[in-house]
Amino acid sequence: MKVAIFGAGAIGGLIGARLAERTDAEIGLVARGPHLKAMQENGLTVRAEDGETTVKVRACEDPAELGPQDYVIIALKAHSVPAILPSLQPLLGPHTAVVTAQNGLPWWYFHRIGGEHEGRRIEAVDPGGAIWEAIGPERAIGCVVHPAADIEAPGIIRHIEGERLPLGEPSGEKSERALGLSKLLVEAGFRAPVRPQIRSEIWVKLWGNLSFNPISALTGATLAGICADDGARSVARDMMLEAEAIAKALGITFPIDVYKRIAGAAAVGEHKTSMLQDLELGRPLEIDALVTSVQEMGRLTGIATPTIDMVLGLLRLRAATPLGG
Repeated sequence: MKVAIFGAGAIGGLIGARLAERTDAEIGLVARGPHLKAMQENGLTVRAEDGETTVKVRACEDPAELGPQDYVIIALKAHSVPAILPSLQPLLGPHTAVVTAQNGLPWWYFHRIGGEHEGRRIEAVDPGGAIWEAIGPERAIGCVVHPAADIEAPGIIRHIEGERLPLGEPSGEKSERALGLSKLLVEAGFRAPVRPQIRSEIWVKLWGNLSFNPISALTGATLAGICADDGARSVARDMMLEAEAIAKALGITFPIDVYKRIAGAAAVGEHKTSMLQDLELGRPLEIDALVTSVQEMGRLTGIATPTIDMVLGLLRLRAATPLGG
């Protein structure tokens, strides 16, 4: 079995290292810069609470070196995907599945959903339908990323917590390809069940990303700080309630309520969200996948999103203003 990880950063690198170390699959990692060079020269190291391992990996910058794959796991942030579509093509054979290991609403969301919205494209995450056309929604397998990791140094990944990588077909079926990937990820030490309602899992993860990420970027507060402050917690709650109404209008059932989701975030403690970390490092923010896409779904379903609209406007200004400006 051949598996390529496109975007072997913190999460992609963690998945790739585990697969290379613990399974017989042929693993290829696509990366660039000092991180790529370090992996090529010294292998890929994963540091975790239970120890440190280093594994030799096949890493390259040009995906054409790897050839067609059985699975391509895209571990880039959603806004980075349109730019890599041309270089992705050599990895795609007739039966290649593409796994979207990303935050936010995925570009394939309305594929095989049925009903009046079947086949609709989400402009916020797939402008002009470019990803839909270049990859093809029939290739897509959904994945919700729960592990937390970061790049401690080039070639070295620190696994902070989490093992869950639930998978799901857009159609909800337990296909042979989804079950095959699940088995492989389980061999690598992840918890990767195939879920019949992967969109519900996507929304539960998005619930927190939609609210806590922007608020943290606007305030500089950690998850614990947001949840402990009455005003910030109230804004997060209102954003989540607006998103819940939209999701329910699209047929989604939530297994927990807003207050349990907020309590779960508070329990994480003094953690900086990925959006706050990106802001501090001067990286592009995941605004469209996490926030604009939900606003777009509100317009589609006719549900007002006043709190989301307000926070989104402020967030765009924050992203356009240099720190200290």
